[in-house]
Amino acid sequence: MSLSGFSLPDFVPRWSAGEPEHARMLSIAAAIAAVTVVGFGLSLSIPLLTFELERRGISPTWIGLNTATAGIANILMAPLVPYLLRHFGVVKLLIGAGVAGAVSLLAFKLAGPFWLWFPLRFVAGGALCVVFVVSEFWINSAAPENRRGLVMGIYATMLAVGFAAGPVLLAVVGTTGLLPFAIGTVIMLLAMIPVVAAGPLVPTISATSQHSVGRFLLIAPTATLAALVFGAVETGSMSFLPLLGLRLGMNENAAALLLSAAMLGNVAFQIPIGWLSDRADRRLVLAGCGAAGAIGALAMTVVPSGWSFMALVFVWGGIVASLYTVGLAHLGSRYRGADLASANAAFIMLYSVGFTFGPPGLGAAMDAWSPWGFPVALAAALGLYTLVVVVRRKLHPQQP
Repeated sequence: MSLSGFSLPDFVPRWSAGEPEHARMLSIAAAIAAVTVVGFGLSLSIPLLTFELERRGISPTWIGLNTATAGIANILMAPLVPYLLRHFGVVKLLIGAGVAGAVSLLAFKLAGPFWLWFPLRFVAGGALCVVFVVSEFWINSAAPENRRGLVMGIYATMLAVGFAAGPVLLAVVGTTGLLPFAIGTVIMLLAMIPVVAAGPLVPTISATSQHSVGRFLLIAPTATLAALVFGAVETGSMSFLPLLGLRLGMNENAAALLLSAAMLGNVAFQIPIGWLSDRADRRLVLAGCGAAGAIGALAMTVVPSGWSFMALVFVWGGIVASLYTVGLAHLGSRYRGADLASANAAFIMLYSVGFTFGPPGLGAAMDAWSPWGFPVALAAALGLYTLVVVVRRKLHPQQP
């Protein structure tokens, strides 16, 4: 028996033997809990490492280059994850990656010469890439088809909450000394508890994917390009939304709140749009998110700064972030087993390409046409993605 290019024995969820719905929900909950805690530790570590380097007198240029090393690690590591997943399994691979990420965080504080931060950043970036690829494969595999979008929406919401919690904890414990590094390490190790507890419930892979990771850009561009565009838009917004606010006449506090508004929109919109994608052609939902994101970005050039601009960013941020959620659900509805693992790896790899190379392009656009180059470039990227989705659906009108 074959479905979407995989043989049924290639993918055997362990919960199929008994109490399928109960076991399935426990499996999903464990995966979401693990990745939420990892997101918590990650969001604490990113600003912590920047502050530590600044105290050591490292220039912003070198800090940026060191940070970009993690993106390069993601791009290089993602294609290897399906192979590693097949040979080590979900639990062993997640635990190994989680421990490597946690230990590397503590090693940053203990490392003396700055050059050591480059291999450490590479290890940390590669480990986190493995964590997210495997976790998203796990969640996508376990999610029931009629609620896949909702499940991915819950995952994205919890991850956003985890990311929001890290800086709050950092504000409480401070950024100096060994303590914040030790806390971040412990948090990331705690994420492995639900992985171990859910060991009997994880999906397994016993076959090789029919497609290479890179090929998914050609056969599933609607989903994979959603990750690419969102990676560029998300990291570009984190860098340049506050700057846009400043250039529109906002004070520093109000400009910083723009980023908070976008993050809160991310939390608010993932579940409802995920739920919607379960009841409609997900390609239409992705096209709608892309089009709304392009229109919202253009609206930034005409909406006056103030509360109306803040509200626009809130809605815009939530809709654009749904590209990631619905893109993942779209992949899960098309592929299973080894193919899904490779598709998830391609998704993360394209996201990594976006967040590594998107901000320089958006920054150049802002330099070329200040301040409107940034929102116009966002609109162009989102509009082009929307056009690709519409053309793909026109060429392949049947629901995949």
